[in-house]
Amino acid sequence: MMLSRRDALKLIGVAGVSGVIGYSRFSKPQPTVYEKNTLDLPRFVDSPKSVVVIGGGLAGLASAYELQKRGFQVTLLEKSPQLGGKIASWEIQVGEDTFKMEHGFHGFFPQYYNLKSIVSELNITNNFKSLEFYSVVFRDNYQPEVFKPSNTAFPWNIVDLAIASPNRLRWGINLTKFKHLEVFHAITGFKMEKTYQQYDHLSLTEWVKDQFPQGLYDLYFLPFAKSSLNAPDVLSLGELLQFFHFYFFGNPEGLAFNGTVDDMGTSLVNPIAEYITNNGGTIITEANVSEINCTNNKINSVSYFTGNNQANVPFWVDKNALLSTETDHFYGAGDRVFLTDNQGENAVSLTCTHQGCTVAKQADGKFLCPCHGAIYDSNGKVISGPAKRDLPQYKVTQTNSNQVQLLAKSDHLKANSPETIKADYYVMATDVPGVKHLFSLMTGEINPDLNDKITQLALSDPFAVGRFWFDQDFEWEQSWFTSLSGYALTDSITLYHRIQNQFIEWNKKTGGSVVELHAYCYKEKEFPTQESLLTTFENELYEIVPSLKKANILHKELVNQKNFSGFPPNSYNSRPESQSEISNLIFAGDWVKMPFPCGLMERAVSSGLLATNQILRQEGLQKRELLSVNPEGLLKI
Repeated sequence: MMLSRRDALKLIGVAGVSGVIGYSRFSKPQPTVYEKNTLDLPRFVDSPKSVVVIGGGLAGLASAYELQKRGFQVTLLEKSPQLGGKIASWEIQVGEDTFKMEHGFHGFFPQYYNLKSIVSELNITNNFKSLEFYSVVFRDNYQPEVFKPSNTAFPWNIVDLAIASPNRLRWGINLTKFKHLEVFHAITGFKMEKTYQQYDHLSLTEWVKDQFPQGLYDLYFLPFAKSSLNAPDVLSLGELLQFFHFYFFGNPEGLAFNGTVDDMGTSLVNPIAEYITNNGGTIITEANVSEINCTNNKINSVSYFTGNNQANVPFWVDKNALLSTETDHFYGAGDRVFLTDNQGENAVSLTCTHQGCTVAKQADGKFLCPCHGAIYDSNGKVISGPAKRDLPQYKVTQTNSNQVQLLAKSDHLKANSPETIKADYYVMATDVPGVKHLFSLMTGEINPDLNDKITQLALSDPFAVGRFWFDQDFEWEQSWFTSLSGYALTDSITLYHRIQNQFIEWNKKTGGSVVELHAYCYKEKEFPTQESLLTTFENELYEIVPSLKKANILHKELVNQKNFSGFPPNSYNSRPESQSEISNLIFAGDWVKMPFPCGLMERAVSSGLLATNQILRQEGLQKRELLSVNPEGLLKI
């Protein structure tokens, strides 16, 4: 059945806005400039100014990059051996071959204007390749949806989507129903403050439970809500509407996107880091902050240890009720789990010292890493495998019903004093667990309202990645990165041997394939161990690609994290803004309240550049121009 544009307009209920339609159909909207510069100010500092950036993910790297360009003396501290945070890369061995592993595939959408501007400035556009189109495949009931580049904004992009959609007659929209009309107004009439005030108190699950168009939910709301890395039952509706506006209704670019031709570290992280260091900046990895000294509403200094040494600073960890049994008591979650001994006096970190996976206790008392096969004895000492360092040991210094306070044992502490650095400004650009940990290390008078805001920051449900090497290739007619819906665990599939050079060459040499599955926000109660994650991934992969049942698995990797930002209901008003209540402390990260629409990697980069602009403003310098999609929906509510 063919669907005309007139029928499509009727289907989505916008036939009465012909004047605006005529404009948007024939004149592609341009990116919106946030806070245009109206004064001709200096661009570079004319006296020595220093900045410490804590956190080497995209937000921290973007901030350090722009500050270094403007003549600041930048020192970037990163606790991990690798830069990049959630897009970091590291080497792994598969047989006789060495590959770069990542935390999972990331797509670069065309409306990532601020990220793309850095890529252009570094002249690394050739590090990215177009994936041409993007598919969403459903386990049951629906035909695949395919998204391609677009040159039209709302409502014509939705009209084109309706025309192309094989499921268009199953959207279920009936604008004679009040609920459906409310849905239409909400998704097409985004307005930052008003939308959050009206909808932030609701979760998506609460909003859709009564008379919501079922097809619309199944086809778009559910898969794309999960791609925000927040599950529908704990995702603020205000946040989801912002997400939809940025990716759909305010975006004239379409949903096709780029991938990196090599791993993320090689393609993006390393070029940014090299610019910083080549222009006089300092980057220190494996830097563990031990103290942040504050007086008179300012940070005076930051102290840190380097390497495998740990500070003699105790920290609290919550009990993990899902993993704990009558005999074994676990604390923490994701990739930061601890196990106490039977007496409750000592604890061992279960974070593998090779690549940070969570090791599992075996029946014989040993610890096994399910990702790469490292084996530790019952005391955490390395027996075999790729790990080179023992599992860190801790003393239990305090206990209550739901927490323990841990302190690194003396043989893991650094004998010498920590390094201390003073700066004019400090940028905290870590993930949510990181910024909470940093605030626990602050000494002196801390603004109680700010401390409350940091304490209230939420984490999303865990994120897992399973990557498999097979000795056979297979046919696949969908996009090389495809979203999946309807599976118990799996939310997407990536064909790395079609995207990245290292795997393309391996495919040519061996005829094999490299496939990655993502679980964006799974429930720990349903998949409490890494073994259960790997087993489920493998079983679902055979359903998604049946021909792989005949292939042999040559290698498999699992990455399991619980450090993605949560956006639960009623969190918008209390979310920290870029400029903190401490005069020389600025925040960056995707958990920061942003003044314009953005999402995922673009949100991280934009927050880092916004943090830089706060410093530039205080120094009387020209701010960097920041771009976004149209900040408001066409049919404003």
